[in-house]
Amino acid sequence: MAAGDGGDEVRVLQNLRGKIYDAKHLVPNKMRDFFCTINLDQEEVFRTQVVEKSLSPYFGEEFYFEIPRTFQWLSFYIYDKSVLQKDLRIGKVSIKKDDLCNYTGKENWFMLQPVDSNSEVQGKVHLELKLNELITDNGSVCQQLVVQIKECHGLPLINGQNCDPYATVSLVGPSRNDQKKTKVKKKTSNPQFNETFYFEVTRSSSYTKKSQFQVEEEDIEKLEVRVDLWNNGNLVQDVFLGEIKVPVKVLRNDSFQAWYLLQPRENGNKSSKTDDLGSLRLNICYTEDCVLPSEYYASLRNLLLKSSDVQPISASAAYILSEVCRDKYDAVLPLVRLLLHHHKLVPFVAAVAELDLKDTQEANTVFRGNSLATRCVDEMMKIVGKHYLKVTLKPVIDEICESPKPCEIDPIKLREGDNVEINMENLRYYVDKVFREIVRSSISCPTLMCDVFYSLRHLAAKRFPNDPHVQYSAVSSFVFLRFFAVAVVSPHTFHLRPHHPDAQTSRTLTLISKAIQTLGSWGSLTKSKLSSFKETFMCEFFKAFQEEKFTESVKKFLDDVSSTESKEPSGLSEPVHLKEGEMYKRAQGRTRIGKKNFKKRWFCLTSREFTYHKQQDKEPIFTIPIKNILAVEKLDESSFNKKNMFQVLHGEKPLYIQANNCVEASEWIEALCRVTRCNQKRLSFYHPSAFLNGNWLCCKATIENTVGCARCTADVPADTQIEIDGDRETERIYSLFTINISKLQKLEEACGSIAVYQGPRKEPDDYSNFTIEDSVATFHTLKQIIDIVEKLNESHEKYRKKRSSSAKYGSEENPIVGKVS
Repeated sequence: MAAGDGGDEVRVLQNLRGKIYDAKHLVPNKMRDFFCTINLDQEEVFRTQVVEKSLSPYFGEEFYFEIPRTFQWLSFYIYDKSVLQKDLRIGKVSIKKDDLCNYTGKENWFMLQPVDSNSEVQGKVHLELKLNELITDNGSVCQQLVVQIKECHGLPLINGQNCDPYATVSLVGPSRNDQKKTKVKKKTSNPQFNETFYFEVTRSSSYTKKSQFQVEEEDIEKLEVRVDLWNNGNLVQDVFLGEIKVPVKVLRNDSFQAWYLLQPRENGNKSSKTDDLGSLRLNICYTEDCVLPSEYYASLRNLLLKSSDVQPISASAAYILSEVCRDKYDAVLPLVRLLLHHHKLVPFVAAVAELDLKDTQEANTVFRGNSLATRCVDEMMKIVGKHYLKVTLKPVIDEICESPKPCEIDPIKLREGDNVEINMENLRYYVDKVFREIVRSSISCPTLMCDVFYSLRHLAAKRFPNDPHVQYSAVSSFVFLRFFAVAVVSPHTFHLRPHHPDAQTSRTLTLISKAIQTLGSWGSLTKSKLSSFKETFMCEFFKAFQEEKFTESVKKFLDDVSSTESKEPSGLSEPVHLKEGEMYKRAQGRTRIGKKNFKKRWFCLTSREFTYHKQQDKEPIFTIPIKNILAVEKLDESSFNKKNMFQVLHGEKPLYIQANNCVEASEWIEALCRVTRCNQKRLSFYHPSAFLNGNWLCCKATIENTVGCARCTADVPADTQIEIDGDRETERIYSLFTINISKLQKLEEACGSIAVYQGPRKEPDDYSNFTIEDSVATFHTLKQIIDIVEKLNESHEKYRKKRSSSAKYGSEENPIVGKVS
């Protein structure tokens, strides 16, 4: 099994990507500062920048992340930003997990719904239900319902803290509502109740009616068990956390136990004014992949990996994948990662780039479209160029964001008192500095990027032999326009900054990005190009630049990054900033009053060390050299009754850290594991819980330095550059082929008809949009793909049946989970 591939167990993996576009007609109908968040149930995992002074804010932010846990609802909340008070939730878009497939890959306007506390639920509850028959003293039979509420899992945070939950258990019918209550569990989102309640279901013969309106015996068909979860508010009102309902009739003298997902109240989230709140435009793509053991993918993986050897390339499995997917990006993401993992990307990019160039008529338009070739290179640069961007741009981006100078040069946008000449000088200073860092950075450019640029350069020169500039423009169209310029304008997206810059700094970065695009575009500083500027103020700005000086620098840089010669770095390289942000850490020593507590700290991970600081930009107060990290693992919530915790094991006691949400925790663990994978002294076993009160909570061992009781999740050294799960990417490609099986079959029929009948195509509508250069070779590949997909379908169906047969009624795996009424 190749490094980075999955193991022998079936794994279910989820990810989410898409774009938050804009909102319109928001209430209140006033100019406000808005931002949008993405929530998994009640847990915020993504936040856009604040759009100031707007009625219809445009966010324009893309998102992509792995989803590390189960969830019921994906929600988007629109907030009105407040400086002095709590941010106000204007409205939300909530989509049930099972309904996400209806919106995948589509751009939709969603009406905002009101935010109702009765509909804001998260988590699940574990119940055991049983019907007993009892014989009373006079010999009659009476039925008794036994409800044991065992535990809950994944309850939401209340005001950023673990809640104080309790449950009410009720037996509800037309003429009764018997309610009982558990004890309150303090500071936990996974409370262990283990309390049992007894209810009389049918009346005994000794029962005496209290009034003429009561029935003699209740109809079991109309009774239901209702469990409501609450957060104990102490001095304020209790907060509703969710409910479940189970009809008593489903028991039928039987007993079972199962997990139930908490549901909103039936009267929650209903309002007659939903049309007045506004709407939000989104593009959402949710995928859930059932990854089988590695050997199941051998045939498909081998077919994809030999794509670059297929002649013509349009007859290859990888190219056909991009043809049948409605959105090429769906195909490009797993395809590039898989080819990268198996060192097959460069020849494939060269082959599809050559095909792209055949259709390019003008030398000045090479690689300017969204073809398969350009998208593959874009994705490759995002994956392998992260380190390169941080080495090159992070210091100067930090300077711009932390000590911003006014740079607005658009006369329409100048504020009162601004001096356009000073602003132009400030902008020129920043542009010069960013440009200088870029053209000096060729030594740090990853070898893989250089190899791809080398291929593109020579293919472009071969296609347009009479144009001496095309070999440079072929490379600059990627490295300047699609890489550096995009990273400058969106430093948060490329992890160059932990937070969104403010509006003024964002505008400065946009102007710098425009300038870098122009400076990096070969020959763009000629007078003819200057006259074509859309903005007159940018034309004036560039008149101060000396064309020859900049074009020579660009030429030398492009020569360096498109060379296949090995680059030896001079001297010791500076440590690379990999990730930073605010989290909570548990005190490692005793406080003055003898109690260990949690403090908010600024964490920073570089290629050399992991540190935390009292505040950003302050000196570190604790440092762990990367070489000393022995393991990085999740920490059971039961240790401190806190969610999203992980531990960094090093030479001293473990460092316990709490992230702000599950996605952030997963990203930190992944980043720390990636940079420490090759450490020679990595542990193979660890303790999943903490050492408290003289013993390990997980295994009850009383010696603090005893060997761990659980195997580490990553105890095998691996490639630290690119960690890719090859099986997961192959499963994603299989899923795409499955979704588009009808297109594959139509394409197969088209190839067959072309091969047999050499005349004009009779039914061009079925396949005229596909590239069929060689019908015989394409037909052969399509037949292989369809056969492989059918075999994998059988394997997945076997797993689904096995999973379905092992799922209990009411369990989280069952499609009718939770709300059974």
